[in-house]
Amino acid sequence: MSENKSVLSCENLSAGYEGKAVLSNVNLHFREAQFISLLGPNGTGKTTLLRTLSRHLKPISGAVTIDGRPLASLHQSELAKIMAVVLTDRITPPLFSVFEFVALGRYPHTNFLGRLTKRDKAVVERALSDVHATDLRKREFTSLSDGERQKVLVARALAQEPQVLLLDEPTSHLDLKHRVEVMSILRELCASGHITVIASLHDVDIAAKVSDQVVLMKNGGITAFGAPEEVLSSRVVSELYDFTSASFSRKLGSLELQGKKSGREIFVVGGMGCGAEIYRLLSKYNCSLHSGVLFSNDLDAFVADSLGVKNIVQVPSAEVDDPSLDQALQQMEGCDCLVDAGCDMQGIYKGNQVLLNKAAKMKKPVFCFHKTRTADNGRVQVGKISDLPAAIEEVLQNRAAI
Repeated sequence: MSENKSVLSCENLSAGYEGKAVLSNVNLHFREAQFISLLGPNGTGKTTLLRTLSRHLKPISGAVTIDGRPLASLHQSELAKIMAVVLTDRITPPLFSVFEFVALGRYPHTNFLGRLTKRDKAVVERALSDVHATDLRKREFTSLSDGERQKVLVARALAQEPQVLLLDEPTSHLDLKHRVEVMSILRELCASGHITVIASLHDVDIAAKVSDQVVLMKNGGITAFGAPEEVLSSRVVSELYDFTSASFSRKLGSLELQGKKSGREIFVVGGMGCGAEIYRLLSKYNCSLHSGVLFSNDLDAFVADSLGVKNIVQVPSAEVDDPSLDQALQQMEGCDCLVDAGCDMQGIYKGNQVLLNKAAKMKKPVFCFHKTRTADNGRVQVGKISDLPAAIEEVLQNRAAI
């Protein structure tokens, strides 16, 4: 397999309906055995592009080629041997078993009477196995759940033995289990089946993890095309979807939802991943969060940055330095309380112990998750993270009443 071979290409493509372009000037080259995700807000043309690539729509202008041949030049039965399509149309064929329904995918390969040979039946069985649906083969198609139905639709497409598989929102309306299962199946097809998968998706998180390439679409055009590790960034994703209260983290491969920051001012001493859950929890309560010194390669630093926590970040070194601590102390002075996330302060983060000591001298309440740091001098030992917001409110309200 040549890594540079384009199996499907668009050149100066304009596509739309009744002569009105939804997409313009599309230039894309999809390589074989790759997973390509189409990302963008609703109405931006993802389905239009898929329908044009699958020849359900005729291009307004430009060209689409498959294996170097003009898409329009292929006979339908010839195209069906190269390309399979799973769109969002609801299909409810009556009186079909799952095996019979998947066998419909063999139509480009069977004779005029549509009789299945021994090889055809073997291909159908393999397609069911590839999507982990062999146990469904005797069930009626109409009896299937949404997740089971989606797997069977993919199996029918695989029965065509295509080089290219196009899918429109393949995880729409699926529960978490089936979403993960379907995406894993599609990823495996690229890795082991030499199939190019092109799918429109809504989940940036999933696309970042499974895609070899992503196509970002907005306002009738392609805004970016490339590896997700290079293309997807917090700024790019926010601009693509017009986010104002969420941030995508390339390091985490996920979205973080930011609170309104209209509540308590809370200082969290994190580090070594101990603070991530606390940042997320308190953000849900709209707390304005500050953080002790974090090294830039720490998980807590990535989560804090995505959540908009006002954190002091230092390049990795042997210990927290004095300038960083001075900045952190300035932030801590204006906070209502401090949360000790339980990080080990015997190693590189031992400098953050200064923050805990200063908080005690300032008589600020300290909520502690470290079992060996005793609950005295204003410390409140917290058992479960979920108990933290109520504990903070109770202590601060009692102090205000004094």
